[in-house]
Amino acid sequence: MALSTTPTTSQLYFPMHGDDGYRVEHYDLTLDYRVGPNRLGGVARISATALRSLTRVAFDLGALRVTGVLVDGAPVRFTHRAGKLHLSPPGLRPGRFSVEIRYSGTPRPVDSHWGGLGWEQLTDGVIVAGQPIGAPSWFPCNDRPDDKATYRISVTTASAYQVVANGELVSKRRAASTTTWVYEQAEPMASYLASVQIGRYQRAEPGPGTRLFFPARLATRVRHDFGRQERMMEVFRERFGPYPFGSYTAVVVDDELEIPVEAQGMSIFGVNHVNGRRGEERLVAHELAHQWFGNSLTVADWSDIWLHEGFASYAEWIWSESSGGLSSDDHAKRWHRHLSTLPQDFALADPGPRRLFDDRVYKRGALTLHALRRTVGDEAFFALLREWTAGHRHGTVTTGAFTALAASRTTLPLDRLFSGWLHDRRLPALP
Repeated sequence: MALSTTPTTSQLYFPMHGDDGYRVEHYDLTLDYRVGPNRLGGVARISATALRSLTRVAFDLGALRVTGVLVDGAPVRFTHRAGKLHLSPPGLRPGRFSVEIRYSGTPRPVDSHWGGLGWEQLTDGVIVAGQPIGAPSWFPCNDRPDDKATYRISVTTASAYQVVANGELVSKRRAASTTTWVYEQAEPMASYLASVQIGRYQRAEPGPGTRLFFPARLATRVRHDFGRQERMMEVFRERFGPYPFGSYTAVVVDDELEIPVEAQGMSIFGVNHVNGRRGEERLVAHELAHQWFGNSLTVADWSDIWLHEGFASYAEWIWSESSGGLSSDDHAKRWHRHLSTLPQDFALADPGPRRLFDDRVYKRGALTLHALRRTVGDEAFFALLREWTAGHRHGTVTTGAFTALAASRTTLPLDRLFSGWLHDRRLPALP
């Protein structure tokens, strides 16, 4: 999908991130990381397409030192400040070009409304939590959700550690005290979903194409709490369509996390999310659902975040009713009552950057889908979701595209329903 050359809502939400003059096709990242001192050395080889003639090209890159840049094999002048790497090639015509960027330093998270985002040290290892603007903490990128690319990620680190990254492990080479892990992500991926996890983990494969990584001491708890994930996958395939990637990985780190972390083909949980009683199983469902809604189908504009979080939250309710818990109706009634007591001061289809991860966005998004389901019926509703995921597989999506598809698949009038739930601040009544 070609990028627009005019400002988008996502640029207004995060105006310092992204460059609309080019589109990245592939990132080849070669990283060398020392866990103790938190030292990262990297070479990023980027294949891109200029959408128009360019005399300047910008990449997003945080507090790392750039030591050299090549464009189409030739050295170019560059400046790097305030999280932006500006290149000055002699002139790029529309079409393909390549960039090589060498960098090193101590990676640290990108400051945001929600705290630090991106590459972060654990007690013994690393977690990468990039959503929405944390990717520049560890590699130079065009950090906007509508620029999706394929990836090769190579990480060399001490052999005592496991490295888990997006996609499939294609090679693992040990040399002296270090091991190099190489992963390839064949399906297009937004930069914020790129991730590397480093830790002392055991590995298990509970089902075909599914992997678990976890500290050895948590083995019993993890195996139990993720014990129904295969059944969950079956339910979501039935409701949402085929799983969109080659495999799925869940990582449990040996630290507490405020919330689980979403990445493409991967979800990351904290030790506090496993208690041996499936006490946080709804979060397992939520993160798995993001593989369809957020990872395969990624918003073109951050203003449409409900297309990620509302759908993943509704998947929690779908799993609940499919696994013998409360029905979606019960969940909807309970959350509608709760939201009606809270401030109703934003429109779901454009909540503003500070409210991207407000729980009201999540739950009102789920209620919007339940209102649609009640209106059109189960058969039409789930057929719509399967058509939605198939038609935009590995692409970008908008609220307008979803509402247009829904309206085209029924003779029932949906304008008032969508207007009330998505664009009015006041919480509508459930149908």
